This record gives sequence, C-alpha cells and structure tokens, in this order.
Amino acid sequence: MTLNETPAATVPNDWWRGATIYQIYPRSFADSNGDGIGDLPGITAKLDYVASLGVDAIWLSPFFTSPMTDYGYDVADYCDVDPIFGTLADFDALLARAHALGLKVIIDQVYAHTSDAHEWFKASRTSRDNAHSDWYVWADAKPEGSPPNNWQSVFGGPAWTWDARRGQYYLHNFLNSQPQLNVHNPQVQDALLAAATFWLDKGVDGFRLDALNFAMHNRALTDNPPETKNGVRRTRPFDFQQKLHNQSQPQVVAFIERIRKLTDSYGARFTVAEVGGEQAEREQKLFTHGVARLNTAYGFEFLYADSITPSLVAETVTKWADTPEMGWPSWAFSNHDAPRAISRWAQGRDAAGFAKQMLLLLLCLRGNAFVYQGEELGLPQADVPFDRLCDPEAIANWPLTLSRDGARTPLPWTSDAPWGEFSTVEPWLPMDAAHLALAVERQEADPGSSLHFARAVIALRKANAALRVGNIIILEASQNVLAFTRGTGADERLCVFNLGQTDANYVPTGTWHSVYAVHGATPDRPLLPLLGGYIAKRA
Repeated sequence: MTLNETPAATVPNDWWRGATIYQIYPRSFADSNGDGIGDLPGITAKLDYVASLGVDAIWLSPFFTSPMTDYGYDVADYCDVDPIFGTLADFDALLARAHALGLKVIIDQVYAHTSDAHEWFKASRTSRDNAHSDWYVWADAKPEGSPPNNWQSVFGGPAWTWDARRGQYYLHNFLNSQPQLNVHNPQVQDALLAAATFWLDKGVDGFRLDALNFAMHNRALTDNPPETKNGVRRTRPFDFQQKLHNQSQPQVVAFIERIRKLTDSYGARFTVAEVGGEQAEREQKLFTHGVARLNTAYGFEFLYADSITPSLVAETVTKWADTPEMGWPSWAFSNHDAPRAISRWAQGRDAAGFAKQMLLLLLCLRGNAFVYQGEELGLPQADVPFDRLCDPEAIANWPLTLSRDGARTPLPWTSDAPWGEFSTVEPWLPMDAAHLALAVERQEADPGSSLHFARAVIALRKANAALRVGNIIILEASQNVLAFTRGTGADERLCVFNLGQTDANYVPTGTWHSVYAVHGATPDRPLLPLLGGYIAKRA
C-alpha cells in the first residue's frame, strides 16, 4: 500500500456532492445504559471515532417512537425519540457534538407508512367519516369478501388486512403493522412536512427518505400484472408481480418538489431517496432531475448483487451521465437491509484484503459514498442462529432470507470485553466471535488494518476534486479488470482494479505515477495482482 498525493484545495461545490456519509444503526452502535440496545448517548460518546474516519456526515437510521415491529421503520410519533434510544435532549446533545466535530447529521424520514400504533391510524380506523379517515388507504372488500385487488406485501402475503372497526381493508406494502399512508391527501403531505420542519428547526442537515417510491398508490386499485421475466428469483408472492400500481406513481414527483422547497428554505440541507424495485433507475433519475427535486438517490444495484464484476460496476455508474439536468448518484455496498458485501462478494478470496479493495473501489466511484458502520473494519456478515433472529423478513423466509439481522449485529469496540464493549449485558443481537478479532481497539493498534486504510482513502477522496466530483470514463470492463478515469486534464486520476479470482494484466495508455495502491498493484508494470487496485495520476 502506498500513498503519494498532495491535498487539493477545498472542493468548490455543495458540501454533499461527492460526500462520504457514514451510516449508523442506533440499536447496534453503542449502548450507554446497559440494556443491550444501542442508544443516542452511546452514539454521542463515540462521535470522536466517527470524526476520525474523515467522513463528511452521519446518517442515523430511525430512532423515533415505535413499537419496533420493524425496528423503527414503523413510526408511531415522527417528532419524538423512542425511550430505548433516549430523549429529545439526548438528540440535541448528539447534534451539537456532531456539529462541533464538523459532522453533518442526516436522519431517516419514513413517508410511505406509519405504525398501526400511530395516533393518526388509531383515529383513521374508528370510522369512515372522522378527521383522519382518508389519511390511510382503505378499500371495501370484493363481493365475496376477498381483498380489493391482488397486490402483495414485500414481507409475504396479501398487501391488505381486514379491519372490523371500519368494515374495510387497509393497505400495507410491508408488515400489516405498517399501514400505508394516503400521501395523495394534501393534509397528509402537510403533516409529514410539519414533521420534517420539526427536525429542520432543531438543526438537522438533511433527510434520507425511506422507500419513497412506495409513498403513493394507483387510486383505481388496478391489479398488478404477473412478472414474466425469465430468471427472476421468486421467494415471496411479491416477486410474482410487476409492481406497477401499488408503487411508482407519477404524483410522487410533486410531493418531492414540496420537500425540496422546504429543505431549500433552510439553506444547505441535503435529501437522498432510497429507491428500489424494477423501475429504480428511472425513478432515481426522475426524483433527482433538475434543481427542484432531491439532491441524490440510491438503489440496490450493489446491495442485492450476488457478485461484484467489472461489467456490473461499469453498467451501473455509466447510467448517470454528467449532464446539466441529470441527478447526482449515491452508492452503497452494504447497509442495514442487505447482507454485508464481504460475505456476498469475497467468494473465497482473502476477506481482509478484499475489504480494502472494496473500500478503495467505493471511494473511487462518481457519486456519494455511503459507508455502513463496520464496513471500515472489514466486518463480514454475522452468524445469527434462528432462535436469535429478530427481523420479521428473516423469520418469515427462513432459510431463504435477506439475513438483515446478520448485518445489524453490534459493532465491536474492543476484542477482550464480553460483548466487545458494545454493552455490559447480552446485546439484543449476538456479538459474532469473528467480529471481536476485528474490533476497533485491535485495528487502531495495527497500521496495516482495514480501519487505517479506510481513513487514508477517505482523506484522499476528500482532498482531491477529481475523485470527489470529477466525471467518470470507463476504459476497460473485462472479465477481471475494471479501469476508469476520474476528472479531466491535469486533475485526472486513473483507477484500476482486479475484480477477478486470479492475477490479471493491465497496461495503461501513457505514463502514470501511483497515488494510492493496494496489494502490490502499480501502473509501472502490467501484472495486476489478485485483489490489486490503484489510483494514479499522469506523469
């Protein structure tokens, strides 16, 4: 590994463009009160560590009041902190400490659904003519009593649940405890924007918008057609349909523009949409088109990929052309909803070496880089036995599961404490013994660790305009070799990776000097070692 780069001046762009954003899953970051669950004071106590990584911002997964049937993505109060995580005062302290350390704070907003414990839904289900009666998606049964249409839930089974109080079905694209908001209703939009205003007034720097393309439905309740593509893996009824009518409605764009107008009124705020599904690429571009919509969006192109190949990377990143009206992309290799990338992609290669190569690749791509907690440590997917599973998706589809629990286990801070110093008691999910060997304390003492590597590469990206905001041109995407340039002219950087299972060869055109290299890779010779990669600049 070599480092040879002179820091450039601060990139003259919006702070978020090309930013490195560190995702924190609050339940599993640090437990301050000994109940086995991570909390806001625990995060605050560890923010110096996060700042030491050199990232620009943190993204906090939900910490709002919730019954936790979907671990916070079932919100019961948008404007309060769940007691397991602390208090609003604890959030204020976290925000103040983060800002003092130069970290922006991004929080989740869940606008497609609430918890069935939310006061809005409690009122809505009481009758068909109350003030909140049209705040959720209700529909009469078919004459024989079956659900209004054939829509299926992501988590299995029909997307409709009967409610005897109203004598109607209500829609839920996820768990039946997550009723679908009727975001077509202007009153609902106003209420959601009021919640956003609450957090903006507190000083948050932006929002990650969860499952945003699920926020509106086809009001005609048209049946979804069957999925006809060959090769589609079907493990749930949801997979048998083209999701044309229960999500991905054009009216979402007008609501997005309302969100952007609100955030712009607070200055340099940031918005990123999570967009999945068959139409994700089209919707990501639609949601970020021009200057009146969201700043950026990310999908699941890498998060759900079984392998990382030159062709996958090339095809994915080149879909976002560097043109005036095109939106700005974001990329994540791991997060709380997907098995960790090392376990999906290493495929027999050295895990520690592969972790470094993937960090280097992620931080060389054009777009924002989302780094999930533990990714800087090279954590693999944790082993969570069936009797310790908490995730309803994992339990319902065992053993064919997304294994979200295995990506959500506690972060190991030290190797010799019983639970890695995450907590003083048994955590809510087990601490994998393999993770203890990769604990922060152990890697801090090893200059060659993944942690030190992550800091160096994040600093390199932050210092260099070509890597942070430059364009991308693919030079090669063969079976093993991925090569591309970032930036142009004197500020151009060459990025080369061997993503194959054996040594490969690559000879760059022109003369290049290594800026950063891993596993012995260098532009000075054609051999590109297994797990090798480098960044170079013109001689």
